[in-house]
Amino acid sequence: KIEARLHNSAALGHDQRTELLNLLGQLKTEITELSKTHQEQAESIASFAEVSASEATRKSKNPQTLRHSIGGLQSSVGEFESTHPKLAAVVNRIASVLANMGI
Repeated sequence: KIEARLHNSAALGHDQRTELLNLLGQLKTEITELSKTHQEQAESIASFAEVSASEATRKSKNPQTLRHSIGGLQSSVGEFESTHPKLAAVVNRIASVLANMGI
């Protein structure tokens, strides 16, 4: 769903779309690894990522809702920063890209 939303969004420029799709690929890899030991947390992270992408790609953005969804995404990986540093880094980069979009 997220990939389709990113591909079809008129709210994203080419560079933003490319970077977010690359980060999404990395996030999928990290979530797959996490799901082997922490299924519920992996599902939560994926859900927050989907909501964040949905909010970021809307034509009419609600900055407060987007900030909340990004905050939830970052919070959902907080407990894994020491055990899954790549996951935390990817999520932080996604949050940064979305923030740099002027949201």
